[in-house]
Amino acid sequence: MESLELLAGGLATAVTPENLMWAAIGVLLGTFVGVLPGIGPAMAVALLLPVTFGLEPTQAFIMFAGIYYGGMYGGSTTSILLNTPGESASVMTALEGNKMAKKGRAAQALATAAIGSFIAGTIGTMLVVFFAPALAGVAVEVGAPSYLAIMLMAMVLVTSVLGSSRLRGFIALFLGLTIGLVGLDLNTGQPRLSFDQPLLADRIDIVVVAVGIFALGEALWVAAHLRRRPLAVIPVGRPWMGKADWSRSWKPWLRGTALGFPFGAVPAGGAETPTFLSYVLEKRLAKKGHEFGHGAIEGVAGPEAANNASAAGTFVPLLALGLPVTATATIMLAALQGYGIQPGPQLMTEHADLVWTLLASLLIGNTLLLVLNLPLAPLWAKLLRIPRPYLYAGILFFASLGAYTANQQPFDLFLLLVFGLLGLLMRRFGLPVLPLILGVILGPLMETKMREALAISDGDVAGLVNEPVAIVVYVIIALLVVVPLVLARVRPPRKPTEIAAELNDDDTTSGPTSGPTSKETVR
Repeated sequence: MESLELLAGGLATAVTPENLMWAAIGVLLGTFVGVLPGIGPAMAVALLLPVTFGLEPTQAFIMFAGIYYGGMYGGSTTSILLNTPGESASVMTALEGNKMAKKGRAAQALATAAIGSFIAGTIGTMLVVFFAPALAGVAVEVGAPSYLAIMLMAMVLVTSVLGSSRLRGFIALFLGLTIGLVGLDLNTGQPRLSFDQPLLADRIDIVVVAVGIFALGEALWVAAHLRRRPLAVIPVGRPWMGKADWSRSWKPWLRGTALGFPFGAVPAGGAETPTFLSYVLEKRLAKKGHEFGHGAIEGVAGPEAANNASAAGTFVPLLALGLPVTATATIMLAALQGYGIQPGPQLMTEHADLVWTLLASLLIGNTLLLVLNLPLAPLWAKLLRIPRPYLYAGILFFASLGAYTANQQPFDLFLLLVFGLLGLLMRRFGLPVLPLILGVILGPLMETKMREALAISDGDVAGLVNEPVAIVVYVIIALLVVVPLVLARVRPPRKPTEIAAELNDDDTTSGPTSGPTSKETVR
């Protein structure tokens, strides 16, 4: 009841006319950017993050909540209409949604995605209201050694489940940790990796890193593979559902929500796993299972709900522990830090008004998303006809403007180019982006907790494992690293006939292939 009372107070702050205006602007901007080809919610949030810098913290996060959900909605639109998901979690939506669109049911696919996102996002946000304060209350008692171990486990979890190999994931993580070292040493004040450049003494702004890796890297990657023929956009029509569509969608919405939220609330590395599990579950439970692979509405409703529920669940570790486990959550952590706010166990007490206003804004943004964007779906589809040279030229302009606005230093534009080229190389060699961003954000926090733990134990390394929680977490980390290696050795090699059968299955249910970003997304 106390949580509901605090949420009601946050709603009272968020529903003023001025704040509702910022929420509506955020939803429209987020959808505008997120609906463009190859741009997922993380990139949309990174591009629009500088827009909120001139606002008060409350207004900024109300707008930010709208941008967040608008970007999520935009990603499903491109997946359904262009078969080009902006992120790996939208692959399952594209698999069935685009097949529905090609059969003339684009409106129904967009509607079930939007309504499912609304239901999952609302339920997920309410679960955050109840779980985040409880977790924060427990986390207050957690010491520096345990906190260090938990952050290390989050890194290992995120790194090991992304990309085509764990090695590539850990290479990306190492790059992120290295970038996080740039600047003055926290204890001695000595410069590290600054190359005698005074502007690097105060660390590299996470906004510059995120916009460079996501926006500029993606634009350069698409430019390198630019196709001269225009994109084939499927007409939308009026986005609504019939009685049969409702009856086939409401159960997948609820099952997807139940699958997605736990994966977001536990630092387990994003929504890819729950969306896949939701797709498999709906395929097994569907009365018309033969439609899967040919445009089954359950294959859109379930994964899209799982995706949004997982996105809502990420606020539990983000607010209570300060652990971002998705790319979008990482950018949101950077936004909080930009206002001098560090998420963690003390956040619920030190900045209670802001936290509850943010959670209330998520509910409002989710509602505005449905009210404003469902009727505007045909309009957003027209944006997909923008020629890609003009589209990515605009992205480069706004990326440069955003990087410069962060600190108003021309040197940041040079850093933006460096990180843009790094993002291009990562896409070229199949390195996942999230571990790098996570390393940049959590690296300095891990260093702080490690030094705090060592200071308490007078430099004794045993001080890193002198708490029961830390010991349990390190055992889990060891199992996460060792068990897959053991299973890979004891598992019998597959026969050539089995591999051929898998390839044939892939051909009959081929996923997203149009657009250069799709291959990278699946990778």
